[in-house]
Amino acid sequence: MEIKKTDFITVLSAERTIAIPAIATVSAEVCSALMEDAGRHGLMVNGPWTFVSHNLPRDNHTAFRVEFCLPVSAGSAYQGRYALRVLEPILCASRHHQGPLQSLFSGGYGPLLQEVKTTGYALSGESREIYHRWQGPDAADNHIEVQFGLR
Repeated sequence: MEIKKTDFITVLSAERTIAIPAIATVSAEVCSALMEDAGRHGLMVNGPWTFVSHNLPRDNHTAFRVEFCLPVSAGSAYQGRYALRVLEPILCASRHHQGPLQSLFSGGYGPLLQEVKTTGYALSGESREIYHRWQGPDAADNHIEVQFGLR
């Protein structure tokens, strides 16, 4: 576990309220649309996909708010269908996970939550997944960073 502060990140963002089982389907659709819109409006991608969750539930049926964010550099005024916004820096506990998506909770989220409990920090309710390398849901060489916002 690493405690760190993130940077400001300009992103093209689409927000949805969904339950955990819907993430794979919704993200495939939304991420494709965000990439198309970025290209159409001349935005340059300048970082890995970042999914920002707000009050991530501990079960599979409770809906929560998630933002699918594509880091971009925006030189001109954006007038597309999504939000162009800045992710504010957060103090977070971070852990890197390598492997298939199926093991993200057992190998990323679970261990990180256990480590945070020992630090005395309180969770802010915001968590982020940064997709440093994505080769598909079953790929052993995916590299996903899990971040829990801290108070």
